[in-house]
Amino acid sequence: MTSGDAPKPYLRSDVTVELVKSSASDADVLFAARVSTLGEQSLEELQKDPERSKGLINYLMRDRHGSPFEHNSMTFFISAPIFVFREFMRHRVGWSYNEESGRYRELESVFYVPGESRKLVQEGRPGKYVFVEGTPAQRAAVTGVLTESYEQAYTAYQKLLAEGVAREVARAVLPVGLFSSMYATCNARSLMHFLGLRTQHELAKVPSFPQREIEMVGEKMEAEWARLMPLTYAAFNANGRVAP
Repeated sequence: MTSGDAPKPYLRSDVTVELVKSSASDADVLFAARVSTLGEQSLEELQKDPERSKGLINYLMRDRHGSPFEHNSMTFFISAPIFVFREFMRHRVGWSYNEESGRYRELESVFYVPGESRKLVQEGRPGKYVFVEGTPAQRAAVTGVLTESYEQAYTAYQKLLAEGVAREVARAVLPVGLFSSMYATCNARSLMHFLGLRTQHELAKVPSFPQREIEMVGEKMEAEWARLMPLTYAAFNANGRVAP
């Protein structure tokens, strides 16, 4: 088999995040919190305007009464490089995942290359470093070397499949820059913890140093959540973006 037998890699520098299902509103926080004092009467909160009780949401966030923020659900469909998912799945509490399987389907030739805005060069020692743009030559080298590597890896993958090797064995030649897809389900509390670690924000009380590619996923998830639960989102920002 020659390199021309395998499809050329499709190169992406973006990620995809789609909210496919949700049951999440600010009212979900209020009825869960008020059961402490109202019992069954707390169900009436579902019919009330949450805007009237935004002070309670802020209090819960400020004093870190976290469990009322768990009574909701959001499911996202995410397409990103495999190395992003390996970081993502370190978040275990309050998350559920189902990822596409290289055992059961032939993986597509879609790979990640950094976009123009992605800083390439790390300067400084571990724990105290910054990323800078890099030179045009470095950017060209990254794109060229990654593309060549992806072509060789995917050609090898196709060769093994053509030889009758099982998909679960043949996938071993593929790099972590390969795109995968998954469903990820969380609640507002677990998402806040994720955002606190995986995004940088001027309002954050605790600094975070995420890899840019997982931050891109986090930013898209955050935009969807902000639309669903605007009062909770505002309280999260007002209290330093620390998960309750």
